[in-house]
Amino acid sequence: MPSPQDCIFCQIVAGAAPSTIVHEDDRTLAFMNIAPAAPGHLLVIPKAHATDLLDVPSDDLAASARTAQRMARRVVGVLGADGVNLVHATRPVAGQTVFHVHLHVLPRYLDDTIQGMWTPTPGDPNVIRSVGKRLRDAVERAG
Repeated sequence: MPSPQDCIFCQIVAGAAPSTIVHEDDRTLAFMNIAPAAPGHLLVIPKAHATDLLDVPSDDLAASARTAQRMARRVVGVLGADGVNLVHATRPVAGQTVFHVHLHVLPRYLDDTIQGMWTPTPGDPNVIRSVGKRLRDAVERAG
């Protein structure tokens, strides 16, 4: 397991790694997934490093859940998603590949073909940034 200083999500929190941030508050950060399963797929993390669901303090988990709910409302309201999956994996056997606890907010559309766990593949960075801007701007207007 990488140490917090080697954690890509900790680097994103610190501003040392690029990301398209959609929402930030004192405890959490929401940003676009660079390997989206569907348009608008984003990640919610606690800013403080925790490896997984078994490690995260309950206050950070609760704050992450609130942010995930807010982002789910945005992908439905702004992008017209027909539904949302909230996905988490703890440990490699469950599909965890980044060892900083995170929630996938995965928009679902009537015509998508996602079944079960998806295979991450890089998305178009320009599309990701554009969708992220739409979601970020909507969040800012909503306050």
